[in-house]
Amino acid sequence: MKELDKIQNKIISFDNIQKQVLKWREENKKIVFTNGCFDIIHRGHVDYLSKAKDLGDILIIGLNTDQSVRNIKGNTRPIQDENSRAIILASMQFVDAIVFFSEPTPYTLIKEIQPDILVKGADYKKEDIVGYDIVSQRGGKVETIEFIEGYSTSNIERKIKNTN
Repeated sequence: MKELDKIQNKIISFDNIQKQVLKWREENKKIVFTNGCFDIIHRGHVDYLSKAKDLGDILIIGLNTDQSVRNIKGNTRPIQDENSRAIILASMQFVDAIVFFSEPTPYTLIKEIQPDILVKGADYKKEDIVGYDIVSQRGGKVETIEFIEGYSTSNIERKIKNTN
């Protein structure tokens, strides 16, 4: 299999993610889930996602569709289209699956996947993280990860605006 095919195979539809999750569960894999826009991939994303993967065996990323990003961040976003963002994320060795979601939150996706560990940035209180109830009810964990100071898409946007 060609390398690009391996990367593209990590991008799984909502309809097919449950089959893949069942396979991983049969292999006793601990499933970690996180989500985001991941518009301009930077060092902070790599740090965050690698630490998320360290919490389990399988890392699934719920990726906001372009329309979802526009609804959250405005009409100037996303900077990169959803397929480009998915390919970049899937090329990371520690990412096992990417699933798009178009709703305002990944609640339905989390309900479908039923992860063992739900991860978000430390700017969230665990109880306020979307899906906390789902994961907690089945005995899973909700974890937060500190961000690296100064590394964010918003900071990159500000730098670009200040140089123009």
